[in-house]
Amino acid sequence: MPADRLLPDSTTEDLLAMVRDVCRRELAPRAAAAEANSEFPREIFRLLGKQGILSLPYEEEYGGGAVLDEVSLQVVEEIGSAWATVAVGLTTHWASCHPLWKHGTDAQRGRWLPEMTGGGLLGAYCLSEPEAGSDAGSLRTRAVRVGEEYVVNGMKAWITHGGIADFYVLMARTSADGSHGVSCFLVPGDAPGLSGATPESKMGLTGSRTSQVRFENVHLDAGRRIDKEGRGIPMALEALDTGRLCIAATATGIAQAALDCAVGYARERHQFGRPVIDFQGMAFLLADMEAGVAGARATCLDAARRKDRGLPFSKQAAIAKLVATDTAMKVTTDAVQVLGGVGYTKEFPAERYMREAKVLQILEGTNQIQRLVIGRSLAKAA
Repeated sequence: MPADRLLPDSTTEDLLAMVRDVCRRELAPRAAAAEANSEFPREIFRLLGKQGILSLPYEEEYGGGAVLDEVSLQVVEEIGSAWATVAVGLTTHWASCHPLWKHGTDAQRGRWLPEMTGGGLLGAYCLSEPEAGSDAGSLRTRAVRVGEEYVVNGMKAWITHGGIADFYVLMARTSADGSHGVSCFLVPGDAPGLSGATPESKMGLTGSRTSQVRFENVHLDAGRRIDKEGRGIPMALEALDTGRLCIAATATGIAQAALDCAVGYARERHQFGRPVIDFQGMAFLLADMEAGVAGARATCLDAARRKDRGLPFSKQAAIAKLVATDTAMKVTTDAVQVLGGVGYTKEFPAERYMREAKVLQILEGTNQIQRLVIGRSLAKAA
């Protein structure tokens, strides 16, 4: 059943109805088979580009819809409820466009952003390394200035769309000055010396390709640096705050899908002459699941509305990511329990939702990191 949404206006209602229709026709029918076969749905992202979904956050001059974060997050949630791989891919693509959009020159944005937002170019975000995950200031990948070029060497890890992206937003070290020595670059996917490793064999999100990406003497024109040298970490943290909201929305979508699956089954499954949803124990379990999903959605929207108004939202983004992903893990686990034995089989999607929910507690900073962010904000509060 569709999520009960309170939207700003009729235009937004029409947008969400269009997204829901695309999810129903194009995404949901293909998700199970593609995940079972580890097939990355590249054509789906071209479709999202044609439908204007990839470009929703951006200004009209770049082909965008200039929609509020409050709205774009609900779009992500709808997509997440239909196919989590696509929602995570959309989140990754937006994160990959973010530094160029917010910090690129007019010439850089005019050259690259329209094709990115139109679906012609799919992005990947290169921050993490084998020895640098949450500690972004310890990055070892280096970009050395040689005349009007930079020469890049290093390895990135856990890269969504690694090896198949059309462009990579790369955070690389340009000086030894710790977190102040990292810069941001826009790297074409076909650059000589750039290669993706064998994809990781994952528990869930098997349709999404994740791999290490190696840079071996990759030559970049200096015009592909975004903003000044040393500005990489602030850009990365800025993108992470927004990315956490998108992951929270994806988690809420998965939780909603699991709840819908469980409620549908509990209505149809009969024991002792009546639907199992009529038994108090089952009804209370489903009620807790519904309350959890509604709470996760509320935390996402609170953070998004703060962002839309230009207010600080880092703490709220961490709260949303923590609450929504932990909720998704609980709700999907409970959905498997509601279905009983068949919930543990691939006959129903509940087991897939459960596997997909797990990784969302890790992406965009583990939930332990979210607690650290929240705790630090409390320590600094007046």
